[in-house]
Amino acid sequence: MDEVFIGTVVASTLRVSVPLILCALAGVLCERAGVIDLGLEGKMLATAFATAAVGVATGSLALALLAAVAVGLALSMLHGYACVSHRGDQVVLGMAITMTAAGLTVVLGIAWFSLGGQTPPVPEGVRLDGWLGGLGEALKALPVVGTTLALAFTGHNAMVYGALALVVAVWWLLYRTRFGLRLRAAGENPAMVDAAGVSVKALRYQALALNGVLASLAGAYLVLAQNPSFIPHMTAGRGYMALAALIFGKWHPVGALWACLLFGFLDAISIRLQGAALPAFLGGGQVPVQAIQAMPYVLTVVLLAGFIGSAVAPKALGVPYVKER
Repeated sequence: MDEVFIGTVVASTLRVSVPLILCALAGVLCERAGVIDLGLEGKMLATAFATAAVGVATGSLALALLAAVAVGLALSMLHGYACVSHRGDQVVLGMAITMTAAGLTVVLGIAWFSLGGQTPPVPEGVRLDGWLGGLGEALKALPVVGTTLALAFTGHNAMVYGALALVVAVWWLLYRTRFGLRLRAAGENPAMVDAAGVSVKALRYQALALNGVLASLAGAYLVLAQNPSFIPHMTAGRGYMALAALIFGKWHPVGALWACLLFGFLDAISIRLQGAALPAFLGGGQVPVQAIQAMPYVLTVVLLAGFIGSAVAPKALGVPYVKER
């Protein structure tokens, strides 16, 4: 029984953490280049709606993903146009993207589908299937830990494994390539990058393009792997949780991963704690469901309150760069 419980909790943690991981990686790339992105929540929401709408209309997984990426890139380019090219307020623009996406997705959902802002469920062929089922059966033959490993790490869809691989890919890009060095320098000392003959504006646009792709994958995952239809405000604050994770992880992909897994663990364990009994010295009875569901959000506030002062952000984060003449 313990093996099954541990395996299912780990599996749930991985699945729940995927949108947080992808969104946090998007934020790491963007903010390492010096651009604050408070629009992650809105980008996830808009791309989730695009995925569901196109998936329902066409029945094609490829077209649904393509629509999500197109919407994510468009929002990131809008972000760049306003904040990189025209030196607008990055915080205000990010919040504007989120607020616009929250309202526009509901309006379009009502206009197109007449379901109160929701979309119909996407066809089964658009949903993501599990992988490595055969490996799971082989792992169960191992003594002691076989069942736990099989339940925890096999049978997930491609985006679960892809999100973990992208953590390694983003780390390699930032710390083992010339592009990553220049990207980090654009967020620390853009004047030095400009003096070296490299365009700070181009680097920030490239970071925003990668940001848009990753944020769109996070939004698409919500529809393709978690809920089969779009629901208004279905992101439920995950974009802000991803921001808290990247701050707690000190703008490092691996640090952000561990923070996202912590959030995912609390979310996964909260599902299993529903209906749990309070200790006798607290009066007995059941733990309120609302208190359990609030656990990941309470942790977000605690981490931001406790670590935002100690985490050192890139020095040029949020500062528009003006090329010296």
